[in-house]
Amino acid sequence: MSDERNKEVFMIKVKVRMTEGASLPEYQSKGSAGADLCALLDEPVILSPGKTKLIPTGIFIEIPEGYEAQIRPRSGLALKHGITFLNSPGTIDSDYRGEIKIIMTNLGEENFTVENGMRIGQIVFARVFKGEFIKSDELNNTERDKGGFGHSGI
Repeated sequence: MSDERNKEVFMIKVKVRMTEGASLPEYQSKGSAGADLCALLDEPVILSPGKTKLIPTGIFIEIPEGYEAQIRPRSGLALKHGITFLNSPGTIDSDYRGEIKIIMTNLGEENFTVENGMRIGQIVFARVFKGEFIKSDELNNTERDKGGFGHSGI
């Protein structure tokens, strides 16, 4: 008998307000974790190599408290053109009501043109756990202890 996994998909209700001409975020397949976000532009934006621009989507959301939305780059744009996001993944808190705008940067070697309606990023929802910060004069020792960046080798 095959290993049966829990196939339940957890959904949260996300209220969306859209500027005229904006595209509703859309999942491209049944198994997609992220819904695509599209650029909402009056005219194309050219991203020169090494440059960064803020790209609007025309999307405003309201998500339940206890959740966040994460904004992530699309892998195809990263691989083929060197296009990624600064502050990635970007976090949208449950109490933010402003427009979703994406900080796109060009790490490639050629100009990249962002067109109106282009699928430029993905939005993924995640449960948020808050920490209770407890002041202490000591922390437990571990095998790693104070080992920092690269301490375990390549």
